[in-house]
Formats: sequence, C-alpha cells, structure tokens
Amino acid sequence: MFERFTQDARDAVTGAVAGARHAGAATVTEEHLLLALLDRGALDPLGVDRAAVAADLAAARRRGGMSRADEEALAGLGIDLTEIVSRVEETHGEGALASATPRRRSLGSSLRSALGRPEPERRHVPLTAGAKKTLEQSLRIALGRHDRHIATLHLLLALLSRPGTAAEVLADHGVTYAAAEAGLAA
Repeated sequence: MFERFTQDARDAVTGAVAGARHAGAATVTEEHLLLALLDRGALDPLGVDRAAVAADLAAARRRGGMSRADEEALAGLGIDLTEIVSRVEETHGEGALASATPRRRSLGSSLRSALGRPEPERRHVPLTAGAKKTLEQSLRIALGRHDRHIATLHLLLALLSRPGTAAEVLADHGVTYAAAEAGLAA
C-alpha cells in the first residue's frame, strides 16, 4: 500500500514515526500522524493554528489520551477526570499520564553512553492499531474518490473520519471532514 502514497504523504508517515521516536513513544499514534501533517503544513490552507492544535494534543496526552467524550462519559458515572489527573500528577509529577514508556537499556547502549557516543536513531516504533486503521482508511477514501494515489488530504480525511482525539481536536479548530474536503481538494 505504501507505494500508492505520494511523496508528501510518505514524508508525513515517516515524520510521524520520527516524531514518535524523538518523543520516546513506544508506538506511533494517530496524534503523531496529525502532528506530522501539521509540521508539513498540510493544514495551512485551512487556516489552522499549528501551535494551538499541538497544545490541544499535548493537553489530551496529559489527560492520558482521554477525549472530551470519554471525560463526559466518566462524569456521567460520577468520576471527575480532572481530579484524577490532578491526584496522579500530585503523586507522580506533572504529565505522569503522558509519560513515554521507558526504554530498556542494553549493554551496548550503556557502553555507547559511557564512551559519549550517541544512540542510533533506528529503533523500531510500531504503529498502533488506530494508526494502522487510519492508513487503511486513507486508502479506502482515495479509492472512493477515484484517486490513483494516497495524498496528505486522504490521510487528513482518514483522521477526521475516525473517532478519537485527533478528530476531536481538529473539530475544535473548525476542521471537519467537509471543510477539509472542500478546502484542500484540488
């Protein structure tokens, strides 16, 4: 499927992997895909404030990736997510729910560190099931539109078509499926 991606779309996917790797994340998520699209200016024609979207994604990570819908569902059960986040951060430090999974250090890693040599950046970072489904959905969207290639537009539409933090944050900034399709389709 990756051979159907345009160079910009490939760059966005590899940028998401690099972003996850740089953040020390154990996996590549839909949020990493959105951040990579933002970094490449794919949403600029829609007037999206990159910094504001990135800040909202960071706030969602701080809540442990819980969306507002999740927060409302918990509130319906009498559970205050803000209070839980506050208590966890009080005990474990700010951003504890957003912390990356610690990496295991190997003997080679320890030796490189002792010799002052940097770690190689080729650590494999797998995609989450949601990120994989987003890529699959981008193919379905491209085929449904009779497009021969998968472009950043298809990746964005796939993110918007799936429930979750990425779609919620984009909607908060006025980016809906219809708006993206109308504003970015050439």
